[in-house]
Amino acid sequence: MKHKHFRSAVLQYGGLTAVLALLIVFFGLGTGSFFQLSTVRLIASQIPELTLVAVGMTLVLVVGQIDLSVGSVMALSGAVLGVLMANHGWPLWATIPACLMTGAICGFATGAISTWFRIPSFIVSLGMLEIARGATQRLLDSQVLTIGSEVAPISEPIARLGLSPAFLIALVAVFAAQFLLTRTVFGRYCVAIGTNAEAVRMSGIRTEPYAIGVFVISGLLCGIAGLAPTSLMEASDPGAGSGIELSAIAACVIGGTSLMGGRGNAISSFLGVIIIAVLQTGLSRMSVEDENKQIITGAVIIVAVLLDTVRRSLGQKNA
Repeated sequence: MKHKHFRSAVLQYGGLTAVLALLIVFFGLGTGSFFQLSTVRLIASQIPELTLVAVGMTLVLVVGQIDLSVGSVMALSGAVLGVLMANHGWPLWATIPACLMTGAICGFATGAISTWFRIPSFIVSLGMLEIARGATQRLLDSQVLTIGSEVAPISEPIARLGLSPAFLIALVAVFAAQFLLTRTVFGRYCVAIGTNAEAVRMSGIRTEPYAIGVFVISGLLCGIAGLAPTSLMEASDPGAGSGIELSAIAACVIGGTSLMGGRGNAISSFLGVIIIAVLQTGLSRMSVEDENKQIITGAVIIVAVLLDTVRRSLGQKNA
């Protein structure tokens, strides 16, 4: 039994781990300064928001949907935090529920409208993207709102541990989502709905609560994600989260989550996030220009997906 579990884990994460190891070795030899503890801490400080958004996106993709509004919802949550703290004097602990509620409401609206009215989620979430970004601009008057050091504890490394609360929260979210997907009835139904929603309906199970539920979870995670960059900058930025939806989808795809639904893995998506972060950090250390950085990032994403597809095919043949 142990041998079976080990073989399954190797098949599940072996390809991604190999790609990650190759990147680390390449940048370590190429820059001479990559094998340092400071590099690990730098990457750990950069990935909490992308990790949280990618975890939510994994759940949404598993049920065969997509959420393009995650970056704007994240920015809106950060704006709510800034306005409540800077303009109304709320303490940090009191603003956090408001941020989470903001994300959850946006997620519920996207999921409910898409599910109840049978409108493709990419259209509804595109509308939510504009609504949330506009609301963010309105709240902040299109200006960066300085909050101050009161918000910094979320991203400040914990003494002796060297990792921030934001990173630890993101890590908890990864394993919680993995547990949800693999060990609960909710997760099994989500996978079944993504695989064949009609068959699930024919068996007498209502699919709507599950479809809406994953959007609410995704929105909730975006609400948490909005805290990380706001804390790091000690300010609310109306442009926060721009483009993060594409990075989140890329991380999910690298991790093997199917865009057609029915397959997804939160831990693999997390490995996808780390691959992207290592790539971006390594290329910056090598002083690669932004245009070339985009080309290289896109190429590595395609190669990683191809390798993972080949690995899965080999695994299915040997099963």
